Amino acid sequence: MTNSADLLSSLKIDRSAPPPRESRKGVWIALAVAGALSLLAIAGWLLFGRDKGIEVRTAEVVAIGNGGSGSASVLDATGYVVARRMATVSAKVTGKVREIMIEEGQRVEAGQVIATLDPIDAEQQRALSASQLQAARSQAAGVQAQLKEAEANAARLGALVGQKLVSRAQYDAAVAQRDALRAQLATAQRNAQVAGDALRISAQGVDNTIVRAPFAGVVIAKAAQPGEMVSPLSAGGGFTRTGIGTVVDMDSLEVEVEVGEAFIGRVKPGMPTETILNAYQDWKIPGKVIAIIPAADRGKATVKVRVGLDARDPRIVPDMGVRVGFLEDAKPADAAAKPGVLVPAAAITQRDGNDVAFVLAGDAVQQRTLQLGRTLGEDREVLAGLAGGDTVVLDPPEQLADGARVRVADATAGADGR
Repeated sequence: MTNSADLLSSLKIDRSAPPPRESRKGVWIALAVAGALSLLAIAGWLLFGRDKGIEVRTAEVVAIGNGGSGSASVLDATGYVVARRMATVSAKVTGKVREIMIEEGQRVEAGQVIATLDPIDAEQQRALSASQLQAARSQAAGVQAQLKEAEANAARLGALVGQKLVSRAQYDAAVAQRDALRAQLATAQRNAQVAGDALRISAQGVDNTIVRAPFAGVVIAKAAQPGEMVSPLSAGGGFTRTGIGTVVDMDSLEVEVEVGEAFIGRVKPGMPTETILNAYQDWKIPGKVIAIIPAADRGKATVKVRVGLDARDPRIVPDMGVRVGFLEDAKPADAAAKPGVLVPAAAITQRDGNDVAFVLAGDAVQQRTLQLGRTLGEDREVLAGLAGGDTVVLDPPEQLADGARVRVADATAGADGR
C-alpha cells in the first residue's frame, strides 16, 4: 500500500521547476525558421507576383498665359534687348587725343563734337598746301602776261606780213611763241586747280581731327582718355585705342528672341506681343513681331525673331534680359474665353466617343474628359479637363483604363537605343 502511494507521488508534475533549456531553444528555432520562410514568400511576391504596371511615356501640361488686352499667349520665349543703331565712334585718322567731351550716360546729338585730336601735323600740311596754291597761281599769272604780249606781237606781224614789210618766217615764229604760251597758261591754271584741291584735302585732314557723334543717342562706353593714341586701323598694337566711345540710339531698341524650330510655326510677322523685363517683372510692354529672320541655328535648333517695343523708357537699356509672350489676335469681349492649357496631341485619345487624357497620379492614372480648342502645331488647346502642371500619358495604349497602374519609361534608355 505504501509502495503504491510512493509511486503515485513520483508521477506528480512539479510546476515550480523551470522548463528544460533544450525545449525552449527548439521553440525559438522553429519561430526563426517560420519568419524566414515568411520573408522569402513576401520577397518572391514582390519580385514575381506583384503587378509592375503598364510602361508609359509622359509629358507636362503647359498653361497658356493671358495677355493684358484680352489675348491669350500661344508661346513664351526669352531673349535680350538690342539696339539696331549702335556705333563705336573713332577718328578717321591716327592721332593723339587732345580732349574728350563725353561721359557714360550722357546724351549727344547728331554732329556734336565728342573729342578732338592733336591737329599740329594736319594744320602744317594745310599751310603747305596753301603755299603751293599761291605759287601755282603766281606762275599762271606770269604766263598769262607773257601770252598777252605774244598775242599782240603776232597780231602786229600779221598785219605787216600782208604788206610785205616783214618776212613770213618772222610772223610764223611769233604765232608759234603765242601758241606755246597758251599751252603753258593752260598747264599753269591746271596746276593751280590741283593745288586748290590739295588745300581742300588738307583742310579736311584738319577737320578729321575733330570727332563728332554720327547720330543722336546715349553714350554707353568711354574708351579713350586724353594723351592716348587712337587709330581706326589699330596701329601700334595694344597701346593704341580703336575708338573714342560707344553711342546707342535708344529709339532703335528692340528685342531679339530665339524660338525653337518646333514652335516657330506659331509666330507670324505683325503678331502682337507682350514683353516683360527681368528687372521689372510687373511691367508689361506691348509690341509686335517685326520680322522672323529666315535662318536657323543648326546647333541650337532655333530661329531668331525680332520684336518691336511700343514703349520708349529710360529703364529699357541694351542687353537686358526679357521674356516675350506671343499673343493671338485680340477677340471681342463677348467672344473672349478663359485661357486653357497646351497638351501634346499624342496625349489625347478616344474613350466611349469622348476626348480623354490620362493624368498621372502616383503610380496610377486618372481618366479626364476634355473640352478641346485650337490646334497649335503639334499641340492642342484644352479648355477644360486639365490644369497647368498636370502630367499626362503620351500615346495611351488601348488597355489603359481609369485607375490602372503604370510605370514611367526611362527617357534616357530610349535615347540610347536610338
